[in-house]
Amino acid sequence: MDGRTGKQIHAQNADTRLHPASLTKMMTLYMAFTAIERGQVRLDTRFTVSSRAAAEPPSRLGLRAGQQIELRYLIRASAVKSANDAATAIGENLAGSVPQFAAQMTGMAQALGMRNTQFRNANGLTESGHFSTARDMSTLGRRLFYDFPQYYSIFSRRSADAGIATVRSTNRTFLDNYAGADGIKTGYTRAAGFNLTASAQRGSKRIIATVMGGTSTAQRNAVMADLLDMGFGKAPTRVREVKPEPPQYIVERKSSRKVAAAAAPAAVARSARPAAKASVPAAVAQASVTPASLNSALNEAMALAASAPPATAPPVASGRVASAATPGSTRPPARPASLASATTATEAAVSEALAEAAPAAPTMIGGLATSARPIAAPRARAAAPAAAASTASVVAAAATEPAAVPPPPQRAETIVGETFGASSREPRPVERIARASSSGGQAWAISLGRYKSREQADERLMQLAMQEAELLSGALRHVRESSKGYEATFVGLSKGAASKTCAHVSAQKLRCDVTAP
Repeated sequence: MDGRTGKQIHAQNADTRLHPASLTKMMTLYMAFTAIERGQVRLDTRFTVSSRAAAEPPSRLGLRAGQQIELRYLIRASAVKSANDAATAIGENLAGSVPQFAAQMTGMAQALGMRNTQFRNANGLTESGHFSTARDMSTLGRRLFYDFPQYYSIFSRRSADAGIATVRSTNRTFLDNYAGADGIKTGYTRAAGFNLTASAQRGSKRIIATVMGGTSTAQRNAVMADLLDMGFGKAPTRVREVKPEPPQYIVERKSSRKVAAAAAPAAVARSARPAAKASVPAAVAQASVTPASLNSALNEAMALAASAPPATAPPVASGRVASAATPGSTRPPARPASLASATTATEAAVSEALAEAAPAAPTMIGGLATSARPIAAPRARAAAPAAAASTASVVAAAATEPAAVPPPPQRAETIVGETFGASSREPRPVERIARASSSGGQAWAISLGRYKSREQADERLMQLAMQEAELLSGALRHVRESSKGYEATFVGLSKGAASKTCAHVSAQKLRCDVTAP
């Protein structure tokens, strides 16, 4: 999709329900960022690790049951290393339990226009009823970019300090080899294959794409590169930016399960605007939100779905399918797919660990998509819906196996571990504050002034990014459009980096202003 407008550029099997694997963690992080922005938690709030979180299989940070660790480190481990134990710890501490958090994630997904997504856990390990689509994951990737620009730079980091260890990015190969790539998230399980939601910017253009069902890291990355190349070739240079609307319902969360069980339903803050008409579960409390600006848009939007997940789970399509997409489309129902015999917990752990660190394959089987013609869809048990012309998405489908060979059966990964109950510790009550804290010192910004066109603003940002590569490493370039022009800004900086950069710019007698969080 064209990231600036959300409009579809190419789509194949974009609405087929598949296993998202660790792409799930994009929503886990979206929920964490939302809680921070609303003042429910701070980045330095210490979360307690449960027995369930500590027992999650690799990829993992190495948390211990009963350990307390700051939220900032859990976010870094989840985003950069794709740590399953860190993601589970975030969910349990924000919502009280994994099922409750998964229900909140599903409710938020529906509010964001993700029509074919349902979550059962916070980390993406294979579970019945846990599914999404390429279109929905691209939609979520775009929301992370627009709704949380102050945190988005975490997805471009090659490594990060996660408190108890320095972690390395699972996406570093693609980030290093595709010019302009700045995120977002990889994913792999045996049932899902190799998944990736990526975003890249070149000049005034930003392209977001998702590939699901890749056969290897190298094949997945190659298809993604072809998709992004296609996007940059077809997207217009000049286009009116269309920012997504904020979620349309919120509810208050309780600081612990005991309080939540005993208290009356939380009061919902309502704005003067009528409630949204978007379809959401009946048990979800709804309220409209009218934000004053981009940075405050999500301060008032926290999704809390029904405490019990839906009773029946729509089928998850089988077969090797890769695609990417955007919001607002409908899809034909996927055909039922059976899951083959379950693997042991050990198999799942080893598979997850090897996959996230899998080296690029020396060769690839089959052809790749080109900008001239999409790849033929693989022979899969799932129906491949036609892309809806009225909706937005970028999609790639990689069919690498010969048509005469049936796709391998999916295998469910059964994870044996303690449930979050009496045997594990209750999460600590979360400290409530009046305003969100900074992103570990990384929420400072600088402004280089306003320009007459977006192209001029982008050019100035690129020029400074090359001049101050060390200080601006990991910072996000952002052009803010207003009636006064196009303001060129860098966000996601530390105070020191922002001050030093502006000092260098000012020495050249050019404008540069530092903005505090």
